[in-house]
Amino acid sequence: MITLRPSDLAREHGISPQAVRNYERDGFLPPAERTPSGYRIYTEVHAAALRAFLALVPAFGHAAGGRIMNAVNDGDLDDALLVVDRGHDQVLRDRETLAAVRSAVNHLLEEPGPVPDRSAVPGPRTIGELAHRLGVTPATLRNWEGAGILAPARDPSTGYRVFQASDVRDAELAHLLRRGGYPLEHIATVVRQVRTAGGTEPLAEALDDWRRRLTARGRAMLDASAQVSHYLDVLDRARGRRDPG
Repeated sequence: MITLRPSDLAREHGISPQAVRNYERDGFLPPAERTPSGYRIYTEVHAAALRAFLALVPAFGHAAGGRIMNAVNDGDLDDALLVVDRGHDQVLRDRETLAAVRSAVNHLLEEPGPVPDRSAVPGPRTIGELAHRLGVTPATLRNWEGAGILAPARDPSTGYRVFQASDVRDAELAHLLRRGGYPLEHIATVVRQVRTAGGTEPLAEALDDWRRRLTARGRAMLDASAQVSHYLDVLDRARGRRDPG
């Protein structure tokens, strides 16, 4: 069995040996055995685990990648796959929203005028219902309203916000661009353009940029899947067993 030092694992990825030790501490790598003097002994299992975790980060994010590795190392593959499934579901939702917004952009280019509500988007909704749909907090939606991104009506009898189908569309677009890293000021401009059928060039550029990000994330997910699958094979060999299949 080949043994490795923290520096050996770190060198492959251009990270510090301390980062490797931190990943072990956080459960992203399985616990290492120790020499009598206390030095860590890493093996090909740890090398495969590190490759898997570092591949998961651009695909699912640091926190989700960590949860996947924690579950795998705890022997709970179902929990790991649940996190993976949620990540794929989010990408699918992003792609569907992109397609819907791009359809709206095409409508703007063909027939200048207000963007019609998408019949596929239900309404009206309360702020709590819309927050639940998007997976954000009501405070986030109030913040977006303050930035001029959302402009919900108010129920005349209660004063509560009421989000119609067009508001849900604007919120979906804002959520998409926010995950793409765009500041609220930029998102407000883009949403106003969709809402008022103004210029579409900034919106088209933003959508093209986010499409490229989604493509890159999709490829990262493919790479991460391969690395995690390889890690599972290495774990099975190290444990002297194979999962039934």
